[in-house]
Amino acid sequence: MVPRLARGMRLTEDRTRGRLVIQAPERLFVPDETAVHVLQLIDGARTLDQVIDELAQRFAAPRGEIATDVQEMLADLMERRVVVA
Repeated sequence: MVPRLARGMRLTEDRTRGRLVIQAPERLFVPDETAVHVLQLIDGARTLDQVIDELAQRFAAPRGEIATDVQEMLADLMERRVVVA
């Protein structure tokens, strides 16, 4: 699976909030810090396994825990049509 932001979704800096947000037509999502790390890696080129490997290495965390968290987050974002695969 190669996740990416859905059409019309954009990860961008919101200077008012001082953080990254996902802009969409008539919607705005404010992801938490953990979600931002994942969203920055979801580029339509990396596979889900590559994203998980990168995060596990970056945070020196067990891959299994990272995989569970990332898969749950992506499932939620896919349900909201923010991310597609």
